[in-house]
Amino acid sequence: MNSDQASLTGIRVLDLTQFEAGPSCTEALAWLGAEVIKVESPKGGDPGRRTGATQGLDGRWFLLLNANKKSITVNLKCSQGIKLIKDMVRRADIFVENFAPGTIERLGLSYEVLREINPKIIYAQIKGFGTGSPYEGNLALDTIGQASGGSMSVTGERDGRPLRPGPSIADTGSGMLLAISILGALYRCKCTGQGARIEVAMQDAVMQFIRGAFAEHARSGRAAPRAGTKSAAVVNVPSDIYSCKPGGPNDYIYIYPHRNKPEHWHRLLKVIGREDLIGDPRFETAAARVQNEKEVDAIIANWTRQRDKHEAMRLIGAAGIPAGPVLDTLELENDPSFEDRGIMQTIEHQTHGRFKMLTWPVRCDGVTPKIKPAPLLGQHNAEVFRDWLGLDATDIETLRQDDVI
Repeated sequence: MNSDQASLTGIRVLDLTQFEAGPSCTEALAWLGAEVIKVESPKGGDPGRRTGATQGLDGRWFLLLNANKKSITVNLKCSQGIKLIKDMVRRADIFVENFAPGTIERLGLSYEVLREINPKIIYAQIKGFGTGSPYEGNLALDTIGQASGGSMSVTGERDGRPLRPGPSIADTGSGMLLAISILGALYRCKCTGQGARIEVAMQDAVMQFIRGAFAEHARSGRAAPRAGTKSAAVVNVPSDIYSCKPGGPNDYIYIYPHRNKPEHWHRLLKVIGREDLIGDPRFETAAARVQNEKEVDAIIANWTRQRDKHEAMRLIGAAGIPAGPVLDTLELENDPSFEDRGIMQTIEHQTHGRFKMLTWPVRCDGVTPKIKPAPLLGQHNAEVFRDWLGLDATDIETLRQDDVI
């Protein structure tokens, strides 16, 4: 699939998002071929550019969240800047924002205003808390979404304190849900000519991602517990991480013989050389293994500690048992198979030079999209204002001199 065949080729997106939640959504649209115009303040741009920044360069966090986009600068605090945005809305398909609650309305860019300009516009927003929530006016970050959406409550060791899961499921997770919803609205618009207003709240998104915990709650009538590396929703023994040699911080393998597949347990016993336990009533059924959990874990751990996680994975996986080594970011980046498959690609950035980064992990027609570097601040001012609004070099220079862009 080349860029001319991308799914969203010809779709125009005005991206007024910052940090992670919104940019995750618009980057997904860009990877699918949409022309995503990132609208930034002339004074510093997206604050995310400064996250982890060194020596005046944009932080690598920003590079990972804004690939394949174009950047323009617009001063949204002046009437000329707002007029530029409204003029661009006439030619846009999608408008996305994730400013603090009330900001977009104060700027005069509410859905009601933009719908009058372009009835087909798909107007998409990410908030911390949803409209109608008692906290809808509150600020939120990923950690706030995770705490208030329940993921921290089910993360951590049994009887330990709540913990934040490593993935930013409130930020990137809400961005992915918004992107999916935008695609649905695009399809409807194509069929009916009708635009849409779409809102997702990070708190609500996180609740979507812990549906298994809600299932456990419904079963037990109690709040879903923390279960360490096990599942709070499904009691299954064994299902845990087991230490491997040489005993480094990530030298573990997760092993999960499914409780509804008795052959998995027998296969595992054969792999670890404990065929003598096949048929042993202490371990033969799923219920029996739950009753003897500590002994089961000790039997498996005794075998894994004698092997590195890659050898353990080869042997267990080849036997048809679900398992996965605990791989850290360095191991994943250095695994050539991800680059061979296009999941990780190396870009040439204008200021950072060569930089290996993740791309959209979904293949279409067998390939992943090609990455284009995240833009420099205002890099595409001349191109975008010419192509979208027909402004010439003199017009653009005037806007620059008037501090509009």
